[in-house]
Amino acid sequence: MTTIEYFKLQAKNLFRDWKTKVPVKEKIAGKEIIIYEYSPKYFDIDQIVCDFDLDEDNFTLMQAQHVIAILAGFDSWADLLKSSEAKLEIGKILLDNRDKIMPDDWWQFIGASEDLSGTIFSDETKLALCEYWIKEYI
Repeated sequence: MTTIEYFKLQAKNLFRDWKTKVPVKEKIAGKEIIIYEYSPKYFDIDQIVCDFDLDEDNFTLMQAQHVIAILAGFDSWADLLKSSEAKLEIGKILLDNRDKIMPDDWWQFIGASEDLSGTIFSDETKLALCEYWIKEYI
């Protein structure tokens, strides 16, 4: 499976998890409201709904792709699609380890390392650092 296919699968899995929603009536301050409960298989959909302020009534596969791109450290799905293979591999590592590290933390680490060394790392060097960092520190 290519890295792009992997990200497409993750977006589909996120969308599948969203589709497990079941409306539940609750009373809050005497007013009846509808909330959704999920039975996710792949993602903590409640957390994602909150973190991304998702419209639980109108969520699309395209929006799922955008969420996956953000979780993998990209600005958008379009940016993900046009990234180098090394950056895609970094994104895959970040997505797979999303419970341990935030993409922003990783990219801040890389930026600080480049500043300290006075060097701009290649994407391949960043990937090697990411693989080492995850293995040794996470």
